[in-house]
Amino acid sequence: MGKGKLYGIGVGPGDTELLTLKAAKILEKVPVICAPRASNEKESIALSIVQPIIDKRADRKKVMIVAPIFPMKKDIENLKRHWMEASIIIADYLNSGRDVAFVTLGDPSIFSTFTYVQKNLETNYEIEVVPGITSFTACAASIKKPLVEKNEILTIVPKIDERLNDILSHGDCFVIMKASRNSKKVEKIIKKDPREKTITSVQNCTQENEKIIDGFSKEKPYLTTTIVKFDEE
Repeated sequence: MGKGKLYGIGVGPGDTELLTLKAAKILEKVPVICAPRASNEKESIALSIVQPIIDKRADRKKVMIVAPIFPMKKDIENLKRHWMEASIIIADYLNSGRDVAFVTLGDPSIFSTFTYVQKNLETNYEIEVVPGITSFTACAASIKKPLVEKNEILTIVPKIDERLNDILSHGDCFVIMKASRNSKKVEKIIKKDPREKTITSVQNCTQENEKIIDGFSKEKPYLTTTIVKFDEE
């Protein structure tokens, strides 16, 4: 019996209809779905996105759902332990000959939890990465504005620190991921730039409770993205 195949599937920003046809096709047949979550008390957002596809399967009661914990902590050794534990669980299924789909928000290649499992397993198993729609391109679609045009530079910022000060003058559009965690710090840095700018925040993009805000969000939803677009001179 051969080993199973691991799929890293980007499920997009939230709307099930934004899954790619390829992702949906795999999810309609794969026997094991790995859907990471932040803690025992929280449900997997990625799983909620693909749940409608699972529910339509004739064999839905036989689909194995694995929900390992990927905590949002800074303790790197603790994180590595959780990543390895998830990798071992997935490897057990792959060794039994079953394919596994690891579902992750947005795209698997951009700040994805899948990356850590991929690194642990890539030397021993066949892996296929299925791209998904990113949160920031979905946000641009929601606000009906382009992120960049012509030769403009797009910068994706995952964490607010001194690096933003260093690069701010070199970019034309900045996407601040999970901006609600550092809203005051972001505002302070952005306001120092004298250029004319448009600032838009999107909460829970493409979901039923999506909210578009002019400026920075004062609320604290986890899925909040802020787009700062500097006007052409």
